[in-house]
Amino acid sequence: MSAPRVYLDHNATAPLRPEARAAMAAAMDVAGNPSSVHAEGRAAKALVERVRAQVAEATGAGEADIVLTSGATEGAALALAGRGLVGAPIEHDAVAGWIEPALAVGTDGRVRVEAPERSTLQLANSETGIVQDLPAGLAASDVTQGIGRLPFSYQWSGIGMAILSAHKFGGPKGAGALILPRGAELDARQRGGGQEMGRRSGTENVIGLAGMGAAIEAAMRDLADGVWERVAGLRDLLEGAIASDAPDTTFVGKGGARLPNTTMMVTPGWKGETQVMGMDLAGFAVSAGSACSSGKVRRSPVLEALGIEAADCGLRVSLGPETTEEDIMRFAEAWGAKRKRLRPRAA
Repeated sequence: MSAPRVYLDHNATAPLRPEARAAMAAAMDVAGNPSSVHAEGRAAKALVERVRAQVAEATGAGEADIVLTSGATEGAALALAGRGLVGAPIEHDAVAGWIEPALAVGTDGRVRVEAPERSTLQLANSETGIVQDLPAGLAASDVTQGIGRLPFSYQWSGIGMAILSAHKFGGPKGAGALILPRGAELDARQRGGGQEMGRRSGTENVIGLAGMGAAIEAAMRDLADGVWERVAGLRDLLEGAIASDAPDTTFVGKGGARLPNTTMMVTPGWKGETQVMGMDLAGFAVSAGSACSSGKVRRSPVLEALGIEAADCGLRVSLGPETTEEDIMRFAEAWGAKRKRLRPRAA
């Protein structure tokens, strides 16, 4: 009997939390349209507003400041289109298409922001896990990878707009939120029935939003309970095992502030895509970078921005709350075996 597969690609999407699954199943029995005035419609509307309150509580924002969306890509379009903001070349593709990549990135992955009011900067990078210090007055931030994994308060951060997506913290795909400053002007990208106070028309995804609300509550409990500190220990264990087997492998961002679950390992001469396919066959789900770039054989623009020569040789391993030490050691052993088989001269 073969060993069970191990999922180590949480930065692409986290498995659906049981709390989210239960909330979505219950929401399926809510028949009304949230815009309808009858009892069934009011029940659906109440569910949507509960989700808004759950997101507000988790992020330290006001309920009136939250626009419920289909995910971070829509949130980025709402927040950034037509604003002429600048950012760094390490931003996710959902953000990169709306900004000028004018901000420089240091070899440590840190970005210097000189004019926060005209800039956007991610909280944490999806590929490297490197965490940024968000300057007060920052116009916008993609906080997608940090929510539920890092302490974050919208009110305390002093930033303008914040973008997040449910499926990164164990909610369903297709649900997210945009947080806006009170009274901010927003050019709606979807016109129709005027839902979300005219900022985002379209019948609400009641089922998906219910899952997001339950997931963000569960994610915040994990954060408070120290779950991610345990995960960080597993990440460090993994890096130690890999380093002892492959001293030529480097770990991007090691020694600095990173997401507790993320390691980006670069092994010169061994293409990231080849590693992904080899580990998939061995029973492990990992990636070579952002999921939105999967299937594209290209050098990582994030690693290139950091000045890493072997930018096509990165492998991202991103852990989750359910990851075990056995998972990590099995991965390290399988990866080492693949390395010896595929790169005999490096072994």
